[in-house]
Amino acid sequence: MNRNRACGVPLLLIAACVSVEGQSTPLDQAWALAAKGERAQAINVARSIAKREPRNADVHLFLGSLLVEEGQGPEAIDQLTEAVRLRPNSSEAWNALGEAYNAFGDSKNAREPFEQAVRLNPKFGVAQANLGAVLLHQGEPAAAATHLDTAIRLLGRSPDAGEPHYLRARICTVMGQTEDAATHLEQAVALRPDFAEAWSDLGQARKARLDTAGALAAYERAVKLNPDDAVAQYRLGAEYLHQDQLVSAITHLQAAYQLAPDDQSTLNALQTALRQNGQMEEAAAVKQKLTEVLRNRDQKSQLALKALKLNNQGADLERTGKLQEAVEKYREALDLQPDHNGFRVNYAVALLRTGHWTDGLNQLHEALQRHPDDHDIQVALKDALSQAPPDTLPAWAMRAQPATQH
Repeated sequence: MNRNRACGVPLLLIAACVSVEGQSTPLDQAWALAAKGERAQAINVARSIAKREPRNADVHLFLGSLLVEEGQGPEAIDQLTEAVRLRPNSSEAWNALGEAYNAFGDSKNAREPFEQAVRLNPKFGVAQANLGAVLLHQGEPAAAATHLDTAIRLLGRSPDAGEPHYLRARICTVMGQTEDAATHLEQAVALRPDFAEAWSDLGQARKARLDTAGALAAYERAVKLNPDDAVAQYRLGAEYLHQDQLVSAITHLQAAYQLAPDDQSTLNALQTALRQNGQMEEAAAVKQKLTEVLRNRDQKSQLALKALKLNNQGADLERTGKLQEAVEKYREALDLQPDHNGFRVNYAVALLRTGHWTDGLNQLHEALQRHPDDHDIQVALKDALSQAPPDTLPAWAMRAQPATQH
């Protein structure tokens, strides 16, 4: 649920930050700074309190939540991990930790904290919704539906119920339950009138019910709320095209093209609209772009398949103990797809296992630079640094060594 709520922790901490009998505490002062938008100062104050009072779970929760909002993932997760260690029976603390992982794209590690939060307090609606969202992201729609339905029941008519209604609608759509999907989406936008993605999906649901006027109204609302959403712009443009409103169609399809220039559906619709509007040269240029996109996509697909084959060969060689041969296969796979972090990590681990400590550490470091919030890579790099011979440490590791060993 982090996409629509920065983090639930500050709200939960209001009570904790209110001092007894009106007395102001340092944590009150940090909260007051945060409430005024002075987050940097609030973080500094909270860090000082955490050093003086390392067993104060409230300050770890407060600091962790602020760091999430500031985009400082590793430290935020450290603070919230300490909070759940100090307060292991707090469903709010576990949920906050899960939301921190989720905020930085790590749904894998978010799942366990959400499960723990729900286990401790099955009536915690926000945690139920968060767990449902993670399960859906991980390809478990049936389990997700159970938790989302529970969240919807617990959250009732609160704005927080908008997100589980929206996600529940996605599951209904996949299962072909069009009417149920539309009902959930109507509820989502009623509870959250500013929920752009829900309005866009509601347009799709209404279109499936042959309600073209309602679909157009929903698409228009979605684009008004979020004009930078390429999907919403495409859907609105395509609907205008379907209704022969060519000028409006071209306007929104061109906007979608600017936001996502390689989207095949947008290019198809745009060239059709331009051709029907008599703009033949412009239509031909878009068609040429579409041809290039399809050609590049085919080439990338072939490279991806070749790289995957090489990576799998490397894994087979590694399992049979042929480590040096595995290193070469992983290197070839990475050469073909240098942006594939999985290939890079495999290559790094194989290098480390063959004693190439410097190269292996550099590759792991590069992987972490590309995905700084990947907890598994963080752990792997920390373990490798602890085992590497001192004379093999790269310069960056020597500089970071004191912080790594804290």
